[in-house]
Amino acid sequence: MLIASNIGKAYANRTLFSGLTLNVAAGDRIALIGPNGSGKTTLMDILAGDTSPETGSISRQRNVTMGYLKQEPALFSGKPLLQEVLDASSEVIAIMDRIAATQKALPSESDPVKQDDLLQKLGQLETALEAAGGGDRDHEAKAILSGLGFKQDDFLRPMSEFSGGWLMRAGLARMLFKKPDLLLLDEPTNHLDLDANLWFEKYLASFRGGVLVTSHDRAFLNQGATKVLAIEPDEVVLMRGGYDDYLVARERSLQVKQAAAARQERDMQKQMRFVERFRSKARKATQVQSRLKQLEKVQIIELPRATRKIHYSFPEPPRSGSEVISLTKVSKFYGDNAVYRGVNLTLTRGDRVALVGPNGAGKTTMLKILAGVLPFEEGERKLGHNVVTAYYAQHVLELLNPNNTLIEELHQAAPKESEQNLRTTLGGFLFSGDDVRKPISVLSGGEKARVALAKLLLQPSNLLLMDEPTNHLDIASREILADALGDYQGTICLITHDRTLIRQVANKMVEIDGGQPTIFPGDYDSYLYSKQTETAKKGTHFAANGADGDSSGQGSIRRRSGRPLSAKEGEHRILSKESSRLATRIEKINVELAGHESRIAELESMFSRPDQFDEPTQLAASGERYRVLKEEAQALWEEWERLSLESERIDGKLVGLDVG
Repeated sequence: MLIASNIGKAYANRTLFSGLTLNVAAGDRIALIGPNGSGKTTLMDILAGDTSPETGSISRQRNVTMGYLKQEPALFSGKPLLQEVLDASSEVIAIMDRIAATQKALPSESDPVKQDDLLQKLGQLETALEAAGGGDRDHEAKAILSGLGFKQDDFLRPMSEFSGGWLMRAGLARMLFKKPDLLLLDEPTNHLDLDANLWFEKYLASFRGGVLVTSHDRAFLNQGATKVLAIEPDEVVLMRGGYDDYLVARERSLQVKQAAAARQERDMQKQMRFVERFRSKARKATQVQSRLKQLEKVQIIELPRATRKIHYSFPEPPRSGSEVISLTKVSKFYGDNAVYRGVNLTLTRGDRVALVGPNGAGKTTMLKILAGVLPFEEGERKLGHNVVTAYYAQHVLELLNPNNTLIEELHQAAPKESEQNLRTTLGGFLFSGDDVRKPISVLSGGEKARVALAKLLLQPSNLLLMDEPTNHLDIASREILADALGDYQGTICLITHDRTLIRQVANKMVEIDGGQPTIFPGDYDSYLYSKQTETAKKGTHFAANGADGDSSGQGSIRRRSGRPLSAKEGEHRILSKESSRLATRIEKINVELAGHESRIAELESMFSRPDQFDEPTQLAASGERYRVLKEEAQALWEEWERLSLESERIDGKLVGLDVG
């Protein structure tokens, strides 16, 4: 449906990507991933035709329709929500207008022939309307809106009454209702709660067209993607599978490159040892020159950087009492609307709670009450013994001092921490080197979020309350946050739509629905099971050749008829025969090594393009074959070196016998 050929884009002196080729076909679910700033949105703009590439071309099949969901809210005319969605299908509207015009013309037409023509036309239009889904328009639009979390009461509300997050959902609903052949979705899950996410996954699974989607929701990418297009610092990689499949393939690719680099270095050292050993030997001159030429042609393997996991050393908070915080008969009203009435909730030491529930259920209100930043009308909030709270919400980004450097901002939050420890903490949040001297004012939203998180975790709290901490964070930053929360020693209560983070952190779920919290002990999957929500999950010898031992051995030399050989002649014959045997074996090893290294290079090329493997089992089998070939090649190299030394020793003896 859409083909991008060899496209590239750069800004100033920075190349975002180059040589990018992509074919989006019907049924493809392609996850576009990469760190913030890597060019994902730029690529979306190029594919949508909003931006031109500097190199390459974009072609689209004739009559293919495209829907592009951007990160900013769509524009609406101010009509009620349902009507805005219904009006999105221009094809259906055009057919309905023609039906209305035909029906209007029928009563005034007296010519029977023309009446028949109009009736025939009306029948054709009604058939076309049914084919375009016009007959079930209202039902389909309401189903999409309901799936995305809108209530029936919302359908007739004017668009001006909805907040930005709900406008994003309305824009997505309008686009899905149009049924384009190709969907370009830039962060569609940012404003979806868990239930809407699950519905959207099922919708995409049944969608017949092609999809290219960016998201920082790892579970969403694993569940929905059939391919991954990764914009990496030094290349663009396309492979089959979901996000976790990509991670496995990337790790294997890194291991292959590391092994290939180590093998290359080892081989070069062996070649140089051969050159140095035989440089002065006339009979080895050809082999020496051959190896020197091989060394000149070697292209040094550049190893990609790999982000290692950081273990954080946060200030140790005081040990809290067993009961960390409790709400007793708490009621909260907004005007006449009772969000909570007589609620009881207790968190105990060691709880890592995820607040879940539909948008609008009151999760943020509950978190603010727990944090002590929102008053309530009735009831009691009580902190346990030695409890020190820390609260993260989106407004904390605005509290960062734009004139401070990163290191200064952290130092103000934790004045007793050494600069080295502050640098280490910032390093754990992907700030290194001179980054720590940057002013806050030049940071992106994601970078500010990482600074705010680092600052918060450096404070010696034992109750951490977090409202959507993953907003603005890319996948790498979310993994870092999960690592940090894993090392945090206190009690946690958070709201997040990132199911991967919930799975990594939470050991208790508190569902907010209908103004009442319901506690589900256990992790997120236990919660889903208990709610009877079925979510499909995507699955996912050393046989060395030996040394070709010499079967002839070094048995006694048979005397020819006639004069017996002298001791010197006998020794010369034995050494000559052994030298010949060694030369034959060394030459055979060279041939075998060439074959092994050719097959190893071929596999390494395939590993760098994992999309060449149709099934994970093929990748695993090729990985095992690669391991065996490397071990066999290593054994051959060791034998080659041992035999070369032996050959040199025997050649030296032969020269001595000849001179003598």
